[in-house]
Amino acid sequence: MHIRPVHISDAQAICDIYNHYVINTAISFEQHPVTAEDMARRITEISSQYPWLVAETDTGVVGYAYATGWRGRPAYRHTVESTIYLRADTLRGGIGKPLYTALLDELRARQFHAVVGCIALPNPASVAFHERCGFRKVAHFSEVGRKFEQWLDAGFWEVRL
Repeated sequence: MHIRPVHISDAQAICDIYNHYVINTAISFEQHPVTAEDMARRITEISSQYPWLVAETDTGVVGYAYATGWRGRPAYRHTVESTIYLRADTLRGGIGKPLYTALLDELRARQFHAVVGCIALPNPASVAFHERCGFRKVAHFSEVGRKFEQWLDAGFWEVRL
């Protein structure tokens, strides 16, 4: 596996990974599949300020992780929100932790102070994963999202760099 910065040409592969979760799960609160053009715009906007990494194997892009700003006020500029998605057929294949660790290392190198991860709940696998990566739960919001005709909770986990 090779971890590298994202390229615009990765947009379709990232859509293929992400849209699986959009269509089939409540892990993402997004409700409609994302087009490659929309993803390319997201990549351009986000990677101009924050790290966006992809994990690649001989089968192509198998995961991605990135950070975005957390809240808009200037005092929050040292805190970011992290996101990670893996291709469904590679879950529990040893890709997630090295990819997330690389993202956290890059954030540390850029001198960010804290990272917040939002997890749609229930999601015991993501909770366990974040906690293995050093995050701890700091908030739980009940019924703040609605997808697939059900109310969903969201929890926030954080790690200080």
